[in-house]
Amino acid sequence: MIEATVFLGTFSAADVSWHTSPGLCLDAILPRIFTICSETQSVLFSPTRSRGDVQTCTDWGAPVIWDGMFDPDHYDQEHRMNHSSVSLTVFAVGRYLDAYLKAFLLSAERHFMVVLPVTYYVFTDIPERVPDIHLGSRRSLKVVRVQRHFRWQDISMMRMRAIADAIESQIRHHSQYVFCFDVDQVFVGRFGSEALGDSVALLHAYYYHRPQSLYTYDRNPRSRAYMETGDFYYHAAVFGGSWRTVKNMTETCYQAIMEDKENQVEALWHDESHLNKYLWLHKPSKVLSPEYCWDRNIGYRGDIHVVRLLWSEKKYDSLRVTE
Repeated sequence: MIEATVFLGTFSAADVSWHTSPGLCLDAILPRIFTICSETQSVLFSPTRSRGDVQTCTDWGAPVIWDGMFDPDHYDQEHRMNHSSVSLTVFAVGRYLDAYLKAFLLSAERHFMVVLPVTYYVFTDIPERVPDIHLGSRRSLKVVRVQRHFRWQDISMMRMRAIADAIESQIRHHSQYVFCFDVDQVFVGRFGSEALGDSVALLHAYYYHRPQSLYTYDRNPRSRAYMETGDFYYHAAVFGGSWRTVKNMTETCYQAIMEDKENQVEALWHDESHLNKYLWLHKPSKVLSPEYCWDRNIGYRGDIHVVRLLWSEKKYDSLRVTE
């Protein structure tokens, strides 16, 4: 039960007194109860939404975003009023470009942050093969040439350095937010402004129902990614946040990767292991449910009401080959 005292007219934090249980996500609840117009600071009451079948709040008070927990129009309106803009980074190296990039970009145009300005950053070793995609208004695409590494593991890990460099040289000058994606995925539903936040992590679809004892953290004490315990198991296929946070996140992971290399150590799941370590030490401000990156091979799950981003068919045997 949530009680709120609402003072009509102008609005400030002092104008609402909350009586809630510890750990309640006010950041998640406020948009569900009020629509706030930042220009007039007026408050309008709207019906609350809830999901009693899933965890909607972390122990540190970050909202876990599920379908039914938010009003998409509210988030879109607020971010349009705040002139929010987003950069999307994706790596399409070697055979991954021809196999996945076009479908990824076309689906992003239909579903990713469609009401906001978006700049796609495609990192590839073969820029001349990037497909020509018709982009909507206030959407643009930039191609960044990257070195092609012999091992796919190195390709995966070195993206952290490339993202940090792109943020420093370009992204920070025009985008408040950055989202980083694997290319072997396709958007199939709204992936909108409700996902934006200072630090955003994704619950891994294969682990969110499993006990922590089965999480595949790196257990090697010699690695900088080593973890004895953690909060959740996060999927490196999707992460994001403000440009400052993502820059710090990727720089920190890259530094840890390079220290491991100097010590002839490689984390169990490469950059994903380092990302999990970072997000354990620096708690995300928002967590996305697995509907934001789902694999249909998992089968039916009653708590997945919609799918927003879908794993593409994996072709590791043919794609993870360097020439």
